[in-house]
Amino acid sequence: MTILSELRMRPALAGSRGWDASRSTRLVLAGATLFVLLIGANLATPLYPLLQSSLGLDSWAVSIAFSAYVFSLIAGLLAAGHWSDHIGRRAALLIAVLLGLAGGVLFGAAQDLLGLSLGRALQGLGVALATGASSAALRELLPSRPEWASRFTLFASSGGVAAGPLVGGLLSLLPEHTRTPFYLHAVLLLVLLVPLTVLRARPAIAFSSNDGATPTVKALAPRRPSVSREARSQFWTASAVGFLSFAVFGFCLSLAPGYFAQIVGTDSRPLIGLLAGLTLAASALSQLFRAGGKFLAPAGLLVLAASLGLLGVAGATGSGWLLVVSCLAAGAGQGLAFRVVFNRVSLAVEPAKHAQIVSTVYVLTYLGSAFPVLGLGAAAARWGLPAAILGFIALVVTALLALSAVLLRGALDRR
Repeated sequence: MTILSELRMRPALAGSRGWDASRSTRLVLAGATLFVLLIGANLATPLYPLLQSSLGLDSWAVSIAFSAYVFSLIAGLLAAGHWSDHIGRRAALLIAVLLGLAGGVLFGAAQDLLGLSLGRALQGLGVALATGASSAALRELLPSRPEWASRFTLFASSGGVAAGPLVGGLLSLLPEHTRTPFYLHAVLLLVLLVPLTVLRARPAIAFSSNDGATPTVKALAPRRPSVSREARSQFWTASAVGFLSFAVFGFCLSLAPGYFAQIVGTDSRPLIGLLAGLTLAASALSQLFRAGGKFLAPAGLLVLAASLGLLGVAGATGSGWLLVVSCLAAGAGQGLAFRVVFNRVSLAVEPAKHAQIVSTVYVLTYLGSAFPVLGLGAAAARWGLPAAILGFIALVVTALLALSAVLLRGALDRR
């Protein structure tokens, strides 16, 4: 199918040409697109202290710039999470790359908070469109191994978010510290556009399941989120776990870099980026290990809660090694818990609604990295960053313990 026919939701012309890539190649492209977009969306993490200094921003402004990405991501998931079902996975991923490209360039060239927020918003829309398309594409390419499709999805998303701060810190050592990372990432996205453009796309699932009827543009209209009764319990469990765990991720990617720098006493941007990405990296790597059991989800949440407590101790004592241990343990606990609940909802939902339901899960999940971070930024502006972080940790740990108890009770009931 040509890109134009996909966007018009029309069948492919007879004899249409294109690169008939293997399944392995399509798997790599689907995962790599989401991975690369998320790297770009998180390049700014170690650069926020520089941007604060050069643009005269405070902690509240950093929270706004970070949340602009999250809120546009949420809006994109709600409005366009189902688009790939109608225009096809390839077309959705291609549009996502173009949005990410525009957002990164705009953010790199920004001279004020408005420019930063607009750039972040475009990046959020790109990631939103790629999230449902990539997840659904992986599920379709691995029909007999849905668990591995879920693992690849989580690995690509967590891995991209984890790599972004480190890559941003390293590239910031080049001239034009706050611009070069985004311009080089734009080159990478341009390269990624080549295989996506020449790829011979498969028919959109909504078109092929519509008995030959041609979908109209009305199919792309925003839909009210809905979940089938069979998947409702798994959906809300995954959303609750995602909300709390992404509150931790949002903290790591926004205000934590400055806090971590104070703990270890450094101004090295690569080191700050590495510390900020440790939790996400541990979460991504946990997807590679096979672990299961009814009690894995509540156990993972307990590990995450304990790790956050240790992070508070690390801040109070100035212990760098305790900071590293707590970040790694938090990521491992989050990764194992979220993988279990995410896999359950993926298995429970029907394939035709996979992109839509997964996008809706991420809507509630990403809310966890928006509102808590805004509250943390407001608290930091009033009481100072260390005191605000201790309060944030106390609230999140209490919520994690309560949710772990609920999941443990459910596991015992099923037993």
